[in-house]
Amino acid sequence: MTQYRSRRLSEELKKEIADIVRQLKDPRLKLVSILAVQVDRELTQAKVYVSHFAESGAKDETLDALHRAGGHIRSELARRLHTRTVPELIFVDDHSIEAGFKISEMLADYERERQHTGQQE
Repeated sequence: MTQYRSRRLSEELKKEIADIVRQLKDPRLKLVSILAVQVDRELTQAKVYVSHFAESGAKDETLDALHRAGGHIRSELARRLHTRTVPELIFVDDHSIEAGFKISEMLADYERERQHTGQQE
């Protein structure tokens, strides 16, 4: 039962946090995407996995902006959700999209190299 509730709360948090971040006026948060939310067993902390399409220096600023807006996001969640408590939000940079692009590039390079060596024979 707890696992089902945790999963349901995670999905609801993901949807609501994405909506709240989209409404924030901070220009550093324009290219932010909420990928997943993972709530702990006690439902007191939630890791919010974010991806952003910015240069590496701007990524640190984006995470800083999310941390600074965390209190506002959490209070807005309290208003929107019908739960007794709202978990503490911990924003985590998710590199999975970048890793996927790198793997795709590596596979494309490998395929080009394979075709190139096949033509020389």
